[in-house]
Amino acid sequence: MTDDLLALKNEMDAALAAATDLRAWDAVRIAVLGRNGSLTGLLRDLGKTPPERRRERGAALNELKDALTSAIESRKLDLEAAALDERLAHERIDPTLPPRPRETGLIHPIARTMEEIAAIFGAMGCSLAEGPDVESDWFNFGALNIPAHHPARADHDTFYLPAQGNMPPPVLRTHTSPVQIRTMLTQPPPIRTIVIGRTYRADHDATHSPMFHQCEGLIIDRDLTLGHLKGCLIDFLRTFFAIADLPVRFRSSYFPFTEPSMEVDIGWNRRTGELGRGDDWLEILGSGMVHPRVLANCGIDPREWQGFAWGMGVERVTMLKHGMSDLRPFFDSDLRWLRHYGFNPLAPTMLHEGV
Repeated sequence: MTDDLLALKNEMDAALAAATDLRAWDAVRIAVLGRNGSLTGLLRDLGKTPPERRRERGAALNELKDALTSAIESRKLDLEAAALDERLAHERIDPTLPPRPRETGLIHPIARTMEEIAAIFGAMGCSLAEGPDVESDWFNFGALNIPAHHPARADHDTFYLPAQGNMPPPVLRTHTSPVQIRTMLTQPPPIRTIVIGRTYRADHDATHSPMFHQCEGLIIDRDLTLGHLKGCLIDFLRTFFAIADLPVRFRSSYFPFTEPSMEVDIGWNRRTGELGRGDDWLEILGSGMVHPRVLANCGIDPREWQGFAWGMGVERVTMLKHGMSDLRPFFDSDLRWLRHYGFNPLAPTMLHEGV
């Protein structure tokens, strides 16, 4: 190695030794190996070397380049290790410190609504019943007097599961009514129960979801009339929406499992969306007297016992109560939305206060 190449190597070794951080190291690397670096200039001038010395000069330059590159990379590793050691020395963890406070959890509006519904009907003497999400055809349709040609049985409305053997295919329950059937089969009358749970239908837009929550109620006793049904639902709606004079209207309708059947409307203002005001009506739930055939299917004598039932969408009443226009954010898991619409779990509710 010639004197000029040896001097370059010694100069770079001294510069690397003086570099105390990666910024200084990078400056040395660029000064030697960069586009305008000292070694790059020597390689560029190799063509000016006399032919008889060019081969020897080229070999020496390549040897120097390998040595300098190795020294630069080695120094980089040393500086990175030193930087990590210094960082670890200053960023110590004290295990005796209290944990970092986490964000306060909030109650989802759907869960809050289900609590309020359970509290209101619980004050009326109703117990809470549950049932499976996957039901047989008989529990979901047959026992409820739903005929084979009914649109609710169509594939485009209902989620069917693979059939087993010669049995009709099971179904993701399209309503919570199968739990009413199970209750009547296992519990002798009188019965006062409500069902709140998930249901499934093939529908999805701003006001419909493939999975949603439904609440249904069932009262079985002697000498029940439409007057009992109307009083029960009027009290519930006025309590839930906290409007003492909420207008409530009952309209004749049809459901296979009730006779007579009625849709229930509440007064509202179509232009402003305000409940209890204006001259417009908004359908809110369905209801009716339990069909005698449904009672008979469950082993209850319809000549001795009567009943009434009702059903509503939990998301629907939640949206109306809190002024929401779109169903989809309920299931988007957006923390910003939940912080806005969520409820403090420690705040008093109807369930705590009593209705």
